[in-house]
Amino acid sequence: MAYAEKVFKVRNGKKTKQFTWRVRYKKPDGSWGSEPGFPTKRLAEDWGEQQEAAIREGRWVDPDLSRTKFGAFVAEWMEAQKPRGRTTMNRWERLETHILPKWRDTPLIALNWFDVEAWARVLALTVARSTVRDCVQLMSRIVNGAVDKRYLTVNPLAGRRLTGLPADIVEKKSDEDQVFEPEAVLQLARRLGPVYGLHIVTAAWTGLRWEELTGLHRRNTLLERSQKHDGGVFTCPVIRIDKADGALAEYYVRDEEGRRRTYRALEPPKNAKSARDVDVPPFLAQLLEKHLADWPHDFVFTTKTGKWWWRSYWFGVLRPAADGRDERKPGRGRPACPKWEPLTPGLTMRDLRHTHDSWQEQIDVAPVLGYEQMGHKYPGIKGTYRHPTPPMRIKRLKGLQELYERAMRNLGWETIWEG
Repeated sequence: MAYAEKVFKVRNGKKTKQFTWRVRYKKPDGSWGSEPGFPTKRLAEDWGEQQEAAIREGRWVDPDLSRTKFGAFVAEWMEAQKPRGRTTMNRWERLETHILPKWRDTPLIALNWFDVEAWARVLALTVARSTVRDCVQLMSRIVNGAVDKRYLTVNPLAGRRLTGLPADIVEKKSDEDQVFEPEAVLQLARRLGPVYGLHIVTAAWTGLRWEELTGLHRRNTLLERSQKHDGGVFTCPVIRIDKADGALAEYYVRDEEGRRRTYRALEPPKNAKSARDVDVPPFLAQLLEKHLADWPHDFVFTTKTGKWWWRSYWFGVLRPAADGRDERKPGRGRPACPKWEPLTPGLTMRDLRHTHDSWQEQIDVAPVLGYEQMGHKYPGIKGTYRHPTPPMRIKRLKGLQELYERAMRNLGWETIWEG
């Protein structure tokens, strides 16, 4: 049973007549716990009896654990998580850049929604709203972990909604800046040449993610889909995103001392729906077949020496081709470069994925097929009962082929790459 005892204050090394009360109570392991600082004996005993009641009912949280610093628990929580490597990297970036500078030394028990929401409003003055929401959601997940680990009884951030955020400081792209005409995509591809330009064309006409394109092995390229249809068999070439190693991951990992090093390797795709076969329109199948016949490397979209692209290196290739560049005179070890006018300013590989899905809507692709081809889960119960059929696939391939052929006619081209 809990009991209280006096704790006399000490001044200049001598005990004074002033005192507070400390409670002693039995912990689950049979040892005695204590909590000091109560002004009266009654309050101390009541608190101790509450702890013992909670212990008997199986809902007790050790007060010492509830005072754990948020930063210390973050390290424990992150160590216990095993998401995809890039997810881990993104979490650490949010934590180190925004969250921990404010909350590292805050005891878990001191966290409350009022303070977190006030901090989020200030943070929104300097970063994008999406970043603010990510930070708060990550904090809430971590505090959920503290509840699960019995460091806290409740999560004060759970189920709360941010309100009153200032206007987003990040200017979002307009629809026109995220979806590009087929003619513009083909012009960009011609500017980049047949090796790098095919990377662009494939992204636009298949909707593959960056990591899926850079991790694409030739053994998974131009396989055949075969389905019974109309008394015969429907076939078409496909690109397979392998469920075992269908994506090239690029992120940094930490050693035991917390130092970062860059890591790149093939990993399973983003989720179960991302492992899929993507139907390839006829013109693209021909381009890929010709490319593979001459390409000496195992992976389809690499540097000319067969090495995996670094995101930053590809960015250096794409940006001047899309945004334009000034003329460059020949120099030591570098050739002259002609001036390029802006062609598709601001275009990114993610924009090409936006472009492809918008094209699917434009050519009336059945939603269940559109979701499948993009590697998305079709929402609701209809995702269980609806399935793509050969007529749906035929219509999609015909529509994508017509987009290409119409663009080529409008440009007056016979082939994308001359010579």
